[in-house]
Amino acid sequence: MALRTRISERQRRLAAELRGLREARGISTNEAAAAVGIKAPYLSKIEAGRTAIATDRLRRLCEYYGGISASRLEALIAMSESNGKGWWTAYEGRVTQYALNVAELEAGSVALCWYEPLLVPGLFQTGEYIRALLGDVQPQHATTEDAVAFRLERQTILAGENAPTVHAVIHEAALHMHYGGPGVMRRQLLHLIELARLSNVTIQIFPFRARTYSGVSAPFLYLAPPVEELATVVLDHPAQQIYRDSPGHLSQYRALFGRLKASALPPIAPSTAPEAQAVPGSLMLIQHLLYDL
Repeated sequence: MALRTRISERQRRLAAELRGLREARGISTNEAAAAVGIKAPYLSKIEAGRTAIATDRLRRLCEYYGGISASRLEALIAMSESNGKGWWTAYEGRVTQYALNVAELEAGSVALCWYEPLLVPGLFQTGEYIRALLGDVQPQHATTEDAVAFRLERQTILAGENAPTVHAVIHEAALHMHYGGPGVMRRQLLHLIELARLSNVTIQIFPFRARTYSGVSAPFLYLAPPVEELATVVLDHPAQQIYRDSPGHLSQYRALFGRLKASALPPIAPSTAPEAQAVPGSLMLIQHLLYDL
């Protein structure tokens, strides 16, 4: 079997899980390979994401390691057997591999937790806001329109079948950034209010006056599939996108998001009059910003 020249995040994550399971039990590569009838170099390539593993061998390997729940095993098998294809496949070669990876991760998630300090989250952006963000910078894909179309198609997950729950905390600073000018920002803010009407979408604003924490200057997206142990945190960095998935990192970002939620204003509730809220909420702050635009 030919070795992969391009490894998707799903493939990398499966490989990392298998390697982590083996190392956590103190089992050598030689011992694990012998247990399933393959050579150690081949298992090393599997654990590096360079090649696939047959389902029967994956089952035997996990049984040999022991202590793996049935739900986690089935999730690993699903990751292994997936061909990675979906609506995003049509954009291969037109958008970055990172964008493809995130779309595939979102499609397999039941919950998304998103924190943005300076931007409206990608799943909430209007087309004109996206174009304003791209500006005159040549993106890493064929055309700007590819990037806009791709991001807008990502957003269909919000109201699709089996839509995940999406909880976003957006720093107030992001709402003061006039990408594209006042008109674009006004329509973007109104779009946030409309999105908050979806039963699976929760949007909170983190105000300037709120207590701050270490790490609040960096955006992150926490993607949780049906099996929580296989969650992934995506950190958006100017030079590259970083993935975090160790138990320690997952726990760290769950805790951080919990603190952000607790310090943010109450969620946007379009059906509730601002004056009826016990304390000023996210909707009231957005309405104030709209008045100033």
